[in-house]
Amino acid sequence: MKVIDTDISGVKIIEPDVFKDGRGYFCETYNAERYKANGIMSDFVQDNESLSSKGVVRGLHWQAAPHTQAKLVRVVRGAVWDVAVDIRKDSPTYGHHVSVTLTGENMRQFYIPRGFAHGFIVLEDDTLFSYKCDNVYCPESERGMRFDDPALGISWPEIGVALTLSEKDKRHPALAEIEPWREAEA
Repeated sequence: MKVIDTDISGVKIIEPDVFKDGRGYFCETYNAERYKANGIMSDFVQDNESLSSKGVVRGLHWQAAPHTQAKLVRVVRGAVWDVAVDIRKDSPTYGHHVSVTLTGENMRQFYIPRGFAHGFIVLEDDTLFSYKCDNVYCPESERGMRFDDPALGISWPEIGVALTLSEKDKRHPALAEIEPWREAEA
């Protein structure tokens, strides 16, 4: 597999080895030892999946302490434009983001460490999105931020359809209004 470091330390794009032949393909989507050898130290404990139509926006989301999460995300079918935003207040890249297009065809994965808000826009109908988390979901720790906050400088792709957001995602605050992110309670 090929691991690509991004402009923000800790955020990585993974290109798994894909072996194709007349029957189709085979690829290893996760191997703890190989990922740890490439600097991804998370012990994943929960897998999630979503199915969405073109124009759906999910995010920007994260979990607050003590339920912070790192994620390893990928698209099984379809396509998304995926974003990770650094929300670690003391980070030199606070408020900066990294984006990547994930598709069922390119089979790329995106590793998002703890301390990042995560979201995506769905580029194709019937997109199946899958991800691993290194901590279980806790509704009381769920947090979110406006995906279109101008302070983030995210140039979301124009996709020719109206965007669809959950009512909760429509009400999220801007970056300047979120509580400071921290790994654990002091």
